[in-house]
Amino acid sequence: MAVRFLFVHGTGVRRERHDTLFALVRGRLAARFPGAAVDSCFWGERFGAALTAGGRSVPGLRGPGPEDEATAEWGLLLADPLCELRVLAEAGWDTPPAKDGGPDDDVFAMPGVRPAGDRVLELLHHLTRSPQDGPADELTALLRGTGLAPGFPAALDDVAGSPEAARAGARATAEPEARELATALARAVTAAALAEAVSGADADCTAAERDRLVELLTARLGGDARVPGARAAAVLGRLALRVTTQPLLNAWRGSLTVGATPALGDILRYQARGADLRAFLHERITDRPGPTVLIGHSLGGIALVDLLALAAASGGPVPGAELLVTVGSQAPYLYELGALTALAPGSALPYGFPRWLNVYDRQDVLSYLAGPVFPGDPRVTDHEISSRQPFPACHSAYWKQASLYERIERAVTEAGIG
Repeated sequence: MAVRFLFVHGTGVRRERHDTLFALVRGRLAARFPGAAVDSCFWGERFGAALTAGGRSVPGLRGPGPEDEATAEWGLLLADPLCELRVLAEAGWDTPPAKDGGPDDDVFAMPGVRPAGDRVLELLHHLTRSPQDGPADELTALLRGTGLAPGFPAALDDVAGSPEAARAGARATAEPEARELATALARAVTAAALAEAVSGADADCTAAERDRLVELLTARLGGDARVPGARAAAVLGRLALRVTTQPLLNAWRGSLTVGATPALGDILRYQARGADLRAFLHERITDRPGPTVLIGHSLGGIALVDLLALAAASGGPVPGAELLVTVGSQAPYLYELGALTALAPGSALPYGFPRWLNVYDRQDVLSYLAGPVFPGDPRVTDHEISSRQPFPACHSAYWKQASLYERIERAVTEAGIG
């Protein structure tokens, strides 16, 4: 009796992709096995994943809001605590820049009058460097409670001694500018302390605590705890939304989730409700008599391994299933994890499990070796194919490789099928 092939596609495949892929596989197999039946088991639409509530479980389908902007700004500050001061130091406010870059050449400066920013910097230099030793006021308690106290002295020194602070202070000639400078300095010190604690995994600070810390520091520097004014915010606000990771994730979360649902969702759905798919595969395998070669790609290979192992362990092999070919499959990896439905880690393939040819490409990060996890089992053979394509292209590149069909032909001959 002529051999029959049954192709089981992998994760994320829907009708259009299936038809294109199966036409390729069927043509290649028919050329090597004239007269053989080549069937497909299309399961993607019936058993694949879909967002049945239209994605309503996904937060953030709207555009970025004020909270996203604030998160983005603090993302920049944690990466570079001096970034807002740098804007004020370079751009200043609405006064003409000095001819040679020095504050002494400001044409609007009044002789003998110190810039208002100097007073803010003086207050910064006199802030307590060791809050853990100071009186238990609100600032000290907050620094201790958030785990920021140990790094606070260094954060103060870094900001107070920075050229950016000195230059911004020299440019802040009026009281409104000094108040904005006070807020920018408070945010810089807070960000520097947070960055130090985060790098050491010692931070335990909520956004509300962070904002209160800025308010307290701003007040001690003579400011009014307002957010940074037009200068720093205008320059950095939009930039933060564009270059920091979290706002991008928030903005794209909806489309990313919808786009990833077929591929990732199929795997998760199978792990939770794989019995329905396995029953469907069993029906398709047994609906025609004769020896069948099962070819499973990716998740299709996982489902076939589960089906064949469960059937063999329960008392008998699946009728007609003579040879299993898995291509780019994660079944061996799930077996090692203890996440394969049919086999516990360390257990052997049951009696009645058919010959198994496992095809992999070492560039395909979704393909794994079966032989090493079932050592000594003569039914299991690994075969490497190289498409010379990077991932993810290599995960689908198997089907145009002549060496794949050559190896399947050899396995069919070795199994004495047909």
